[in-house]
Amino acid sequence: MITVSEARDFIINAASTMPSEKVKVQDCAGRILAEDITALRTQPPFDASAMDGYAARSIDARKGNTLTIIGEAPAGSEFGGEVGPGQAVRIFTGGIIPDGADHVIIQEDVERDEDKITIFDDQHPPRHIRRSGIDFSFGDALYERGIKLGALHTSVMASAGIETIQVYRRPRVAIFSNGDELTEIGAPAKRGSVISSTPAALAAWLTEWGAEAEYLGIARDNYKSLNFKVDRGRKYDVIVPLGGASVGEYDLVKEAFSKNGYQNIFSKIAVKPGKPTWFGRLENTLILGLPGNPASGLVCAQIFLRPLIEAMTSLNPSIDLPTIKAALTKDMRANGPRTLFSRARVEVSSDARLMATPFPKQDSSLLTPFAQANAFIVQVSNAPAMQVGDLCDVIAWDRF
Repeated sequence: MITVSEARDFIINAASTMPSEKVKVQDCAGRILAEDITALRTQPPFDASAMDGYAARSIDARKGNTLTIIGEAPAGSEFGGEVGPGQAVRIFTGGIIPDGADHVIIQEDVERDEDKITIFDDQHPPRHIRRSGIDFSFGDALYERGIKLGALHTSVMASAGIETIQVYRRPRVAIFSNGDELTEIGAPAKRGSVISSTPAALAAWLTEWGAEAEYLGIARDNYKSLNFKVDRGRKYDVIVPLGGASVGEYDLVKEAFSKNGYQNIFSKIAVKPGKPTWFGRLENTLILGLPGNPASGLVCAQIFLRPLIEAMTSLNPSIDLPTIKAALTKDMRANGPRTLFSRARVEVSSDARLMATPFPKQDSSLLTPFAQANAFIVQVSNAPAMQVGDLCDVIAWDRF
């Protein structure tokens, strides 16, 4: 068995970065940027009013002064003249500040009588003007290649005049389950059957991580069924078989891949749960076999599949586990020879400390503790027992 770090090393180094593709800026949220982005226009593109009111010269914006209104500047239209002494232009939020004006008197600070306004409140000019370029200017560097884009990135780039960008193609991942005992969601169940539930969570995670997931269904415990799944999976970047990799007489998945040209990189990891996780290559497709037990498969997806997807989309994951420190709320026993990942809940205490609570049930078949968890407590091989209050290593894979 290899260590967790060795397995992550093999997986990350086997990954090839996906080619880039052009997408509309409004469709780029969740994608990884494949080019540096610079602004194609200035934002705001002109000096604009931040309030509804009257544009005037700051020297005239004094309490008690009366000004003559000479026009108006609604948003989207420009007043063509120039504001002179004793004059003002009616202006609305987003309107272009007219030449000669350097202050906006908000409408609540004046009394209007036809084409005259009298200022009745103190002014502190110049105010209420959004200057051209206060957000960014033409040619400014906005974002560097390799960042994961969110919803607000799309708005920034759109306002910068950008219509399309280059992003890394999403890795295409094929998932299939293996076992005669499995049935599909919604299919009639018989005694001894188990619903194939892991692919649903796995596909959702893969989408969240930036991949495209497709479920190929259930492969039965025979070579004909398995070969069919292997052939279908060849067109994908990654195949993730679930189950069928232990040493039982009906565990045929790895052998089926081997008969089709699979090249093994590793077969077992010193990890709990998830010892039978395996990894290799079928021509240009990477194969990451995960355990069939739901919790085992999903733990190993976070620890091994996630960095593979990140590496394929240029996010440069670390070989080392991304752990943080938290204080235990319950005692934990000494660990055995394999690195242990215990499902846990991490929360912030009233005194702003991170607190980690391991769930009492850690059986690899249990999903309900997983649904309540947001982190793993990591205990390296042969780690000593820990007590309440001790700092432990945690991997937080969801919000806390």
